[in-house]
Amino acid sequence: MAAVRDRVDVDPERAWVGGVLAGVAALVVGALAFPGTVYDRFVWKYFWGPVYADAHAARCAWLEDGAPTLGRTAGACGSAPETVAFPGYTVVSEVGYVVLVLVAIGGLALLLRRLQIERHRALFYGLFPMAVFGGALRVVEDANDRAIEGAGAVVSYPLNTLLISPLIYVTVAAVALAALLVSLWLERTGRVDGFEYPLAAAGALAAVAAVGLLAVMAVVTEAVQFYPVVLLVTLAIAGVSVAVIWFGIERFAPRLNAGTGYMGLLVLVGQAVDGAANVVGLELYTTLVPAATRNLSPKHPVNAAVVDVFGTAWPFLALKLGAAVLIVWIFEETVIEESPRFSVMLLVGAVAVGMGPGTRDMLRATFGV
Repeated sequence: MAAVRDRVDVDPERAWVGGVLAGVAALVVGALAFPGTVYDRFVWKYFWGPVYADAHAARCAWLEDGAPTLGRTAGACGSAPETVAFPGYTVVSEVGYVVLVLVAIGGLALLLRRLQIERHRALFYGLFPMAVFGGALRVVEDANDRAIEGAGAVVSYPLNTLLISPLIYVTVAAVALAALLVSLWLERTGRVDGFEYPLAAAGALAAVAAVGLLAVMAVVTEAVQFYPVVLLVTLAIAGVSVAVIWFGIERFAPRLNAGTGYMGLLVLVGQAVDGAANVVGLELYTTLVPAATRNLSPKHPVNAAVVDVFGTAWPFLALKLGAAVLIVWIFEETVIEESPRFSVMLLVGAVAVGMGPGTRDMLRATFGV
């Protein structure tokens, strides 16, 4: 970062803020100048429309004379205009979210420099439970959708949009940042030996609270059930997969994880949970839950594509495990030593896109939502 600043004589923090503001300004100007193309067919269709439909537990939503309209039936959605948006992800939205995540990681790396955090691995470990919290919190919204249909919603619109992608990432990031600032204060005032301990505890407590809320909903409403066998089988598949690959690396290719160490293990755990949760939800759900009339449906285009191509969800588990090994291999010792702050933030991102969706899919199947 310092080398870049010396070469172009621009402060990286100001460059990042300027770039973000320029991007937002370009989007706003485009939406005002070409509303039908930029807002209706891009922002609404791929980003805000899916959130709006999800927040109202609708099958779809579209714009009619500039106003959002909800579709509750397959027929209504099938005859909707071009601006129709469906809950969930598309290839366009996922690419957009990847770009936003990369921009956010750059901003977070600059923020960590400002906060003078030098123990980067400690930060990684401290933030890991936040990924679990994010996935669990997203299931609260899934359960809330079911409760909306039964007139028993815990959180109503517009507040429930804060629990839907991509806004849920902002929500979790805000909680994580608040916990980090408090944890740093505790460390720097001598109240704790390391900031990672209260930071990890905050994430763990938040995750427990989210799962506890789901458990309460399973007791007080018929919209949420509880199938512990789903949880056990998912963790068993993930655990066996992680054990085989990790001990294989340690035995036959120890240099592969020399750079990441146990950070690589947690990246592998996150991706394994995501892959196993998809196998259970898309492949084994009706077997494990006799009351279920069908398996769950995939929430991401990649998941759906794997099932369409192979006719089974098992290759998705192999894909996620392969991705984890590739990540561990990329972040070898030299890469992390040259840019430890940015490397760790990218590894945090790798955990977030594995453990977050994996926790969501696992708990979604466990609580029948």
